[in-house]
Amino acid sequence: MRISYHGHSVVKIETTEKTLLIDPFINGNAECDLKADEVKADVILLTHGHNDHVGDTVEIAKRNDSLVIAPFELATFLGWKGVNTHPMHIGGAHRFDFGTVKLTQAFHGSSYTDEETKQITYTGMPAGLLITIDGKTIYHAGDTALFSDMKLLERYNIDVAFLPIGDNFTMGPEDASIAAEWISAKTVVPIHYNTFPVIKQDAESFVKGLTKCEGKVMKIGEFIEL
Repeated sequence: MRISYHGHSVVKIETTEKTLLIDPFINGNAECDLKADEVKADVILLTHGHNDHVGDTVEIAKRNDSLVIAPFELATFLGWKGVNTHPMHIGGAHRFDFGTVKLTQAFHGSSYTDEETKQITYTGMPAGLLITIDGKTIYHAGDTALFSDMKLLERYNIDVAFLPIGDNFTMGPEDASIAAEWISAKTVVPIHYNTFPVIKQDAESFVKGLTKCEGKVMKIGEFIEL
């Protein structure tokens, strides 16, 4: 299995049979190296409904006939746009043909903004993702604040965790360091930083400050193998 990072919160997981995309914010994301009209995806997983996470989901899903896995209200919203969806909710798990997905808590907002009509659509509760494939577990925290129940994630034996460090909208580096300690992942990768000036952070400094796990700053397009 190959896992690559593509700026902001965009993560791609490639198995021998499937390609999964998490939060495919591509157009409008200067940090991303992917092209929305070319990227392949069998499955798209969304943590919440904010535009910088839903991103190009509809275009990609329709072109690839992708399955979109998302919290219930967001899945319903996207289903109305003609996308094939599988709705889930916090605490629930489901076994798919590629592996198992479980939604975890995340403390944040979740809504989709239409700039033209100036309408904001509520899209349910935000979530984190626990994805288990071939005995390996990946945690994508989505956008979240630090919260004490993150300690419960230790029991999932997480191999790679993607944690936001941008501050302002999510955890900053200090809180993300505490989260890394609590979840006890083997490797922690910082995400959701540097895309916009307000979330500018020193990812290398964050990684160097981790004391109870390995940290890795992934360059855009870089991958790790599990």
